[in-house]
This record gives sequence, C-alpha cells and structure tokens, in this order.
Amino acid sequence: MFSSYMIFDGMNSVERATRLRLILSKSWKMFILAAIYGCMNILSFIALRNIDAGTFTVVAQCKILTTATFSAIMLNREYSWTKWRSFIQLMVGVVLFSAPLWDHSNDVSGAQKSSSAQFNFIIGISAVAVEVTLSGFASIYFEKVIKTDNIQLGIWDRNFQLALGSFPIYVGFMFWHAVSCTESTGNKCEVMFGGWSLMAVVCSMFGAGGGLLVALSIKYGDSILKTLATTGSIILSSLLDHFLLGGPLSPVMICGGIQVVLAICNYTFDATVSDEQVFSSIEAGKTLEGKTCDDEEKGEHADRKIKP
Repeated sequence: MFSSYMIFDGMNSVERATRLRLILSKSWKMFILAAIYGCMNILSFIALRNIDAGTFTVVAQCKILTTATFSAIMLNREYSWTKWRSFIQLMVGVVLFSAPLWDHSNDVSGAQKSSSAQFNFIIGISAVAVEVTLSGFASIYFEKVIKTDNIQLGIWDRNFQLALGSFPIYVGFMFWHAVSCTESTGNKCEVMFGGWSLMAVVCSMFGAGGGLLVALSIKYGDSILKTLATTGSIILSSLLDHFLLGGPLSPVMICGGIQVVLAICNYTFDATVSDEQVFSSIEAGKTLEGKTCDDEEKGEHADRKIKP
C-alpha cells in the first residue's frame, strides 16, 4: 500500500492507468522473485518441523557465503581475501552468539536418537541448505534487477510488482492451510485473519517496513552490506533482550558478538586494492597522460603561430 501511494501520488487518472500498465507489463522478473520467496518460506517451515532452532540458526548463517558467491558470479564482483575471511569470521561469530540455542538442542537430541529422527534431521538440513542457497540467489537477483535492468523502474515500482506477485502465492497458502486444517480437525477453519491479534498486526507492519528498508539498502548499497547490517541487528536485538527482558548473555555470546563486530570492521575498512581498481587507475593514468601530451602539443602549436 505504501509503495502504491509513493508511485501514484500526485497523478491524474490517465497517468495512473498508463503507469500501472507499464508496471504490470514489466513485472515478470519480480514475479519470479516472489515465487522464490514463497519457496523459501515453505522450506523454512519444513526445516523447523524436522530440526531444532539451534541447528537451523547455525546452518542458516551460510547465506553470508552464498550471497557473496552469487555476487561474484552474477555481478562479476571481486572480493579480497580479507573480505572472504571477514565472511567466515562473521559466520563463526553468529554461531557462537547462538550458544543458548545449542544447549536447548542438545537436551532435545538426547531423547530423539531413533532412525525416524535421523531421517527428519536429513530432511531438515536439506531444506535449510536449499533455503540458504535460494536466499543468496534472491538477494543478488533483486540487486541485479534494480541496478542493471534495461528498464530502470524505481524501487517503489519494484516493490509494488513484488507485492502483486506475492499476493496470489500467500492467498493460496492460506486456502491450503484452511483445507488441511479442516480435514485434520473435522472443524471448519478460518481462511482469512484466523488467530490474528493486535500484536500480530503490529508485527506484520514492522515486517513490511523492514522489507522496504531492505529494498532501499540494496538499491543504495548492496546485498553484502545488507547481510552485514542484518547480522549486526541480531547482536543489537539480543543485547536489548538481555537488558530489557532478562534474556541470556553468556561469555560465549559476548565473544561471538565481538567476532561479529570485528568481522564487520574488517569488511568495511578493508584497504586491499582489487585488480579491477588497479586496471581502472592505470587506464585513468593513461588517459590523463594522453590529455597532458595533447595540451602540450596544442601549446607548442599556438606558440609557433605567435612567433613571427
């Protein structure tokens, strides 16, 4: 709704119709992204039904590496060894920061060492691995569309297209859930807004606002910076949870938080010069040298004209 307001505000009916036709005609790329996001949500539910939250959190951190890998492949970006080391350091920091989830998962796994539990574990790990791969691809795909597409639509246009593509997918999920719920319980389940509360509405609005901020961060930054900021927010939210709600904060978590901060600093302040930057500097030097020579030749030619 906010994206549509930003797009169509101040337009008359003819301009709105023309703009809407343009957006709809060029929306197939974002429909692909909406389908990917829908698959990611399904895979997350499958993973969490088969593995514990601690294992899910640890494996999910691989999205840092998948995002960097797809960035290098799809956008031809080059990262120094310092940056790659900072990615691994970031993963290790988040894994250490998730130590309370490990303790809970160890308690659960001790009572579930049957063959069926092992099969569920394989299903869960496979689901989260595919979800992590799709997450890295989706981030770089979205960045590629909004930055290198021949038709440069605004960020609000792209969000509007993504919402249009997501709407039928999630409505289909709701009807499927209602049908499966009715069959399993024997009672008719609500399709729309079943179980919604005021807190659920507020959380959904915050989630929508977060999606807009993510889109803006990719538009004016890149997907790697977005991933770094998201990881840093985990540390911030955990600190707020500890000081405001009495959540856990162990020495292992503190070490993990320091690792995350150092990794972000290593990536941000990396002074390594890439081959592309060296090549650009050489080309710029050649251009400047050639321009200087031309200026000198023009000056000598002007001096000859002035002399009698």
